[in-house]
Amino acid sequence: MIYPNNFEQKIGFDKIRNLIIEKCLSPLGIEKTEEMGFSSDYNTVQSLLSQTDEFMRIIQEEDDFPVNHFFDVRPALKNIRVEGTWLDESAVFDLRRSLQTIKDIVSFLRKEDEENTPYPHLQQLAGDVLIFPQLLNRIDSILDKYGRIKDNASAELSKLRKEISQVSGSISRTLNSILRAAQSEGLVEKDVSPTMRDGRLVIPVAPAFKRKLKGIVHDESATGKTVFIEPAEVVEANNRIRELESEERREIVKILIAFTNEVRPLTPDILQSYEFLAWIDFIRAKARLSIEIGAIHPTVEDKQLIGWDRAKHPLLYLSHKKQCKEIIPLDIWLNNENRLLIISGPNAGGKSVCLKTVGLLQYMVQCGLPIPLAESSKVGIFGNIFIDIGDEQSIENDLSTYSSHLTNMKFFVRNCDEKTILLIDEFGGGTEPQIGGAIAESLLKRFNERKAFGVITTHYQNLKHFANENQGVVNGAMLYDRHIMQPLFTLSIGNPGSSFAIEIARKIGLPEDVIADASEIVGSDYINMDKYLQDIVRDKRYWESKRNNVRIQEKKLEDITSRYENNLTDIEKQRKDIIKQAKEEAQRLLSDANAKIENTIREIKEAQAEKEKTKVVRKGLAEFKAKIESEELVTDDKIARKIQKLQDREKNKKNKVKAVKEQKAESISVGDNVRMKGQSSAGEVMEIQGKNAVVAFGMIKSTVKLDSLERVSKNQLKRENQKSTFVSSQTGDMVYEKKLNFKQDIDVRGMRGDEALQAVMYFVDDAIQVNAGRVRILHGTGTGALRQIIRDYLRTVHGVAHYQDEHVQFGGAGITVIDLE
Repeated sequence: MIYPNNFEQKIGFDKIRNLIIEKCLSPLGIEKTEEMGFSSDYNTVQSLLSQTDEFMRIIQEEDDFPVNHFFDVRPALKNIRVEGTWLDESAVFDLRRSLQTIKDIVSFLRKEDEENTPYPHLQQLAGDVLIFPQLLNRIDSILDKYGRIKDNASAELSKLRKEISQVSGSISRTLNSILRAAQSEGLVEKDVSPTMRDGRLVIPVAPAFKRKLKGIVHDESATGKTVFIEPAEVVEANNRIRELESEERREIVKILIAFTNEVRPLTPDILQSYEFLAWIDFIRAKARLSIEIGAIHPTVEDKQLIGWDRAKHPLLYLSHKKQCKEIIPLDIWLNNENRLLIISGPNAGGKSVCLKTVGLLQYMVQCGLPIPLAESSKVGIFGNIFIDIGDEQSIENDLSTYSSHLTNMKFFVRNCDEKTILLIDEFGGGTEPQIGGAIAESLLKRFNERKAFGVITTHYQNLKHFANENQGVVNGAMLYDRHIMQPLFTLSIGNPGSSFAIEIARKIGLPEDVIADASEIVGSDYINMDKYLQDIVRDKRYWESKRNNVRIQEKKLEDITSRYENNLTDIEKQRKDIIKQAKEEAQRLLSDANAKIENTIREIKEAQAEKEKTKVVRKGLAEFKAKIESEELVTDDKIARKIQKLQDREKNKKNKVKAVKEQKAESISVGDNVRMKGQSSAGEVMEIQGKNAVVAFGMIKSTVKLDSLERVSKNQLKRENQKSTFVSSQTGDMVYEKKLNFKQDIDVRGMRGDEALQAVMYFVDDAIQVNAGRVRILHGTGTGALRQIIRDYLRTVHGVAHYQDEHVQFGGAGITVIDLE
């Protein structure tokens, strides 16, 4: 079920449908596109997606798929139901070409065995589609390749056309003779030739000479300077041509009626074949759009699930593509544990785009359209998709914006279940905030009880707290860079987002006294909580970046280790080959030496030399052989020791990596004091949820990855509270980009005390994080109250090593210079 009726316009699917229509080849495909609709049947969705995916591969890999003649001849076929009606030549020609296209498509899809076909779903669609080869042959017997009736379509037609040709030739010869005579008499210009008027051959003549040429005047030019005369000699012949042409037309109609009588019984089967052609046109258009938006056939599971990596809004992607801009993809995962996502964050930060992306992509996939996301993604099937977005005021029905929202909520509460996904923008908005937030929380509670899925955007703090405290509901934040005051259009699931109202107000130039009054009205607790949310988001971004870098480094280390091991194996193999070759060479040399010595001994014996001399020679030979073998052993042992040394070094590296991983996996349990690695703020573990932990940092609970936490003993916590810094020095290499945008000075002159203090707190936090070294605060002299407030605060900051007045030449007591640790 889809709600409301204008659902497609709300999420932009009407534009997707129009893009598909533009890519259709005929009204056949357009009709299917207009009929395309939402399906909650898993098998239907999978079949539609598979068909489109196969056609995407055809477009990308095949060159010979037939797409030339997609003609819609169905209206003509429906008009011949009555006996005596017939198809005209153009309809028959379109029928012939489109039937040939159907035949070629079916042949293309059936060219492989059913077990080996690369396009099984399209082949199944082709199924038992009829291709009418006899009908094609029959059309070929009456039409030529240009779609005209052949002369030999019947014996009578052949006879008539021959006679027409003969009479026309006679008329042409007679006219040419008359024309030459008229030209010689000066009645007609030299360059004039016979022309056709009202289907009769005539001669153009000046009005002054029209009575000198006997014949019938048929017409005159628009200027009146030329009249067209049919000479009397050819009048009868032209009349005969008219008669023959009428007989020819009657014979053609007779041929077409006979052919139509053959087609009429086949009309139901032909229309069924055109249904197949319509599906092919429709699927091809879907495939072309899918390729254009970078879509894939995702992994679809027959359950309620959203597990998307790098999902893109198709319309936004096409718009950015035209402007040569990159789109920021969306990562979102909803399952039975976290079904309802509450997204908060600044206005214009991408909350509504995120919601519409979810609605559009889920609707597309359940209409059988591939969607643009990463291969690792998983897509579920929902039975209902309900959306409440935009202003629905109605003068006719006397509905305000809020009344319209409540009407939608009434429908949602009555009809939602565990197979429903709700898409609600600005939940509870449109009325007084306190009661609006209360009603929204009450509705959210019931949505959660019914186990509905949903993506909901809001600014209400009570909904953020509800998500933090109730199973099944999870917070999400659209990230915002408060240093450059720009949204990042990135969804982060796990923590609520800040609205950055104060920062945005200051950026657009709202007077500081207005901002100060507003801050005083809401109170310091609210402002500090908002700041804390911002810090959580900032720290999470940092640690996600850090963890990603660690993963990259570990992957590089694994690659280097693997490559090193392969190199060692190759070296060992080469060493054995070299030693083997060296031994063979040495053995050959020894054999040659032995042969030479034996020959020498033989010669000595033959020369009757002394036996002692022979023994000396043999002993020298033995010593020579032993020396060579000893050198081989030394060389072999030397190489083996070197390889062993390399292997020991590699083993030590692996042990170090293992030790680091074991240290990371240090167990954390409920009740432990922990902190995020590299941070000084400590909290208490309230709950363990798989790889995540719920940690209470003061008044705020936050869900944090276990591998980003480290245990803190009570003694260590006490020592570190006495001496700590806001940001670990280990983060220096990760904040280079922030350093580039950081300014060493801040001007708080003219601000009220609490407003100036908050600005200084942000400024000093950032300065410590980027290791600024020395910064300056311009507060002016005045009464000295602002200077005193700021310095009272600086005394409490552990990261501040020293502060003092600026040199008198550069501002003196009106500026505080801070040296950071």
